[in-house]
Amino acid sequence: MSTAAERLIESTRELLWERGYTGTSPKAIQQRAGAGQGSMYHHFSGKPDLAAAAIGRTAEDLRARAEAQFTAPGTAVERITAYLRRERDVLKGCPVGRLTQDPDVMADPALRAPVGETLGWLRERLAELLDEGRARGELDEGLDARATAATVVAVLQGGYVLARAAQSTEPFDQAVTGVLSLLSGSAAPRRGAGNCATSHDAPADDVLGFERSS
Repeated sequence: MSTAAERLIESTRELLWERGYTGTSPKAIQQRAGAGQGSMYHHFSGKPDLAAAAIGRTAEDLRARAEAQFTAPGTAVERITAYLRRERDVLKGCPVGRLTQDPDVMADPALRAPVGETLGWLRERLAELLDEGRARGELDEGLDARATAATVVAVLQGGYVLARAAQSTEPFDQAVTGVLSLLSGSAAPRRGAGNCATSHDAPADDVLGFERSS
């Protein structure tokens, strides 16, 4: 792909995240990309075509970043914790999740498809990790992996909404801490632990093997 096409895609990704589909005009894309109208329409048939390429790229990026943490060393819950605790631009919201609130994106099957597919993929990958944790004896056998995975994704996306409404990252951090506490409550009892010493007795980050920050 040419340099001009790459600039157009990356500029569209940024603008969609900042302004949404309606607020992203072809002129704004061209100005940010440093490309003329002729260049834009040489590479893409129009704004919907360019937006589809941009959303697809954003979806691929989200999956790649998440997969890097899901396949890292550690227990299943440690990897999920690393994913939820990673550095994010919380007040801008999720670049994929925010698109579900854009009526023009949701009304166009081509634009909606990568959004739905990516969020579905995320739920499935989290469920696979939770199943892995059960198989390894890290999590309680009665844990419903798919329901729990859907809860994690819902809390993550809802945390973005709460943070943007408050213009503070605190609600997001609280939401993540809350869902991690629920996961810690599903941890299988430690071997050799007495009846009075269970995973419920320790704070969430301690049970999951993470030190608390001061």
